[in-house]
Amino acid sequence: MKEKKKRIEIIDGLRGLAVSLMVIHHMLYNLAAFLGAPWWFYSNPVFDFLQAIFIGVFLFLSGVSSRFSRSNIKRGVIALALAVGISAVTYVIQMPIWFGILHLLGFCMIFFGVTQKLWDVMPRKISPVVFSVLIAASSLARGSFNLTSEFLWARNALYILGWPQTDVFEISMLPWQPGFVMGSFDYQPLLPWVFVFLLGTWAGLYVVERKLPDWFYEKKVPFFPIIGRKALVIYVLHQPVMYGIVMGILALKGAR
Repeated sequence: MKEKKKRIEIIDGLRGLAVSLMVIHHMLYNLAAFLGAPWWFYSNPVFDFLQAIFIGVFLFLSGVSSRFSRSNIKRGVIALALAVGISAVTYVIQMPIWFGILHLLGFCMIFFGVTQKLWDVMPRKISPVVFSVLIAASSLARGSFNLTSEFLWARNALYILGWPQTDVFEISMLPWQPGFVMGSFDYQPLLPWVFVFLLGTWAGLYVVERKLPDWFYEKKVPFFPIIGRKALVIYVLHQPVMYGIVMGILALKGAR
C-alpha cells in the first residue's frame, strides 16, 4: 500500500490564515452594506493593502500546491464549476460575483496545466525574475492605461484581464443579455495575479524536491492548518452563510 504523503503544516497554516482574512474582509463588507457600519470598516488604505497581501499569499501557495497535483486541469475545472455556482447564487442575492478569487484560481490551474511544459523548460534562476517583472509590468499597465473597446466581448475580456469597464454597483443584467458589461462584487482579475500563481509554481519545485530546510517540512503550526485544509469549502460557503445571518438579523430588527 502506497504511503500517504505528509502534509506541510506551514503551507496549510499560511493558506488558512489567508482564507481567514478573506472571510473577515467579506464580513466587514456585510456589516457596512447591510447593518450600517461605516464604510471605512471595509475599505481603507490599511485594509486595502492587507487584502492585496493575503490574496497574493493565497495564490502563491496555490501555485506551490499545484506541484503536488496529479492534474491541475481537473482541479481547475472543478474550481471553475464551483465558481459558476457562486455566480448563480450571488446573482440571486443581488451581489453578483462574475470573476472573483475562485474564478481566477480555476483559470490559473487550467492555464498552468496546459502550459506547464513551457514554464518547466525555463531555467530556474531566470523564472523568478521573469515572473516578478511580469507582475510589476502588468500592475503598472493596469494603473497607467484605461483600456476599453466598442465591442462588448472585448470589454468583457478586458474586464477579466484587469480593466474594469463600469461601476460594480450598477450591474443588474445577466451576462448573456445584450448590453451586459461585466462587474463583480469580488473582483480579482487575471493581471497581475496569474503571474503570482506562476511564481508559486516555481517555488513549488523546491518544496517538492525537499530542498528547503528540514524545519519547513516538520514545523507544527496551531489552528490555521485545519482551516487551510478546508480552504475551498470555507470559501465556497462562507458568504452565503454570512449573508443568511445578516438577513436574519435584519428580519429580527424589522420585527421589533
